[in-house]
Amino acid sequence: MTRKHHPPPQAHHHRQRWPRWLLLALPLLCLPILYAALGSARSPLGGRQQAPLPPPRLAYLISGGAGDGPRIRRLLAALYHPWNYYLVGVAGDEDRADLEAFVRGEEAPRRYGNVRVAAPGEWAAVSRRGPTELAATLHGAALMLKEFQGWSWFINLSASDYPLMPQDDLLHIFSYLPRDLNFIEHTSSIGWKEHQMARPIIVDPALQISNKTEVITTKEKRSLPSAFKIFVGSPWVILSRPFLEFCILGWDNLPRTLLMYFTNFLSSSEGYFHTVICNSKYYQNTTVNSDLRFMAWDNPPRTHPLNLTTEHFAAMADSGRPFAHSFTYDDPVLDMIDAELLKRGPDHFTPGGWCLGSPVGGKDPCSFFGRSFVLRPMKGSGKLEKLLLKLLEPDNFRPKQCI
Repeated sequence: MTRKHHPPPQAHHHRQRWPRWLLLALPLLCLPILYAALGSARSPLGGRQQAPLPPPRLAYLISGGAGDGPRIRRLLAALYHPWNYYLVGVAGDEDRADLEAFVRGEEAPRRYGNVRVAAPGEWAAVSRRGPTELAATLHGAALMLKEFQGWSWFINLSASDYPLMPQDDLLHIFSYLPRDLNFIEHTSSIGWKEHQMARPIIVDPALQISNKTEVITTKEKRSLPSAFKIFVGSPWVILSRPFLEFCILGWDNLPRTLLMYFTNFLSSSEGYFHTVICNSKYYQNTTVNSDLRFMAWDNPPRTHPLNLTTEHFAAMADSGRPFAHSFTYDDPVLDMIDAELLKRGPDHFTPGGWCLGSPVGGKDPCSFFGRSFVLRPMKGSGKLEKLLLKLLEPDNFRPKQCI
């Protein structure tokens, strides 16, 4: 009689458990495939990470002199977004009162409380070529740090500047950027500026006389410093919050030392931040050598850029830059920018994802609004993305830092 072979109890037990183990392991084995599939959607800047939510907040300092009130009012309407913060500094009392009335009369700024007009004691006339302009910028940044929380970048604009794209486009693309980047055009090749800006000894009367804004230069000259290297560039910047905290809160002595030096530097706003950031081991690798402004220059270039007109509109629209400098008061090209780039009606805010109204019949689409962080980017965001990709290319980014 043939005896049937039965497997040992232990072997039989393992054969029963193997399918259950496999079923439990399958979900774990599928996780890498799932993550790869979820990460396959590329971000606008070519990465594989999804944009963080909510988007970054921008802190704008808008400044002007007496008589600039109407220009600042138009600029503020073109720039306004409930997600951002705005500090307006203007020297004229009538202009200040008009801007305060404008902010109080608009429902969105009144509800969100994100626009502040500097009080008379907080803002005064400054010297364009003296240190009082730099002092005003630092004061504005300090007020931003004190009163507005959670913003990521500080942007300074003057009454002669204007945006070239809606804030939704800018916020959308900046959502994909590291929050420590600093957009600041700079160079250590100061050339003629050594003798005209760095060596002269100057006095800025605006430091002590309210109605005097012309800088006085003396015959004496001073030598260039040896303790640090001077960098100069555009006074228009987009600076990260950590770097501004470094400059203002003063946990390192470098910003204070350089501030004392640049009180005797013509057009100190064209050298202070540039010299601080490039002489700091903490921040010199965070620079992007561009101010993201569109400007037109003579050939050879003079001290100041040309005033932009309709002749420059096509170049501005294709530049991918979010801002342009400079414009004369109510130049017709501003109407073209409003209509074709910002899609903004007269005396309206630039529409975005936060606006829920209809523009039919010339109505203001932002008269009804919803969530402030909702973005609806347009084609301008693609041009800005293309520009940033070029600026951040490995052969273009690191080699142009603090050179």
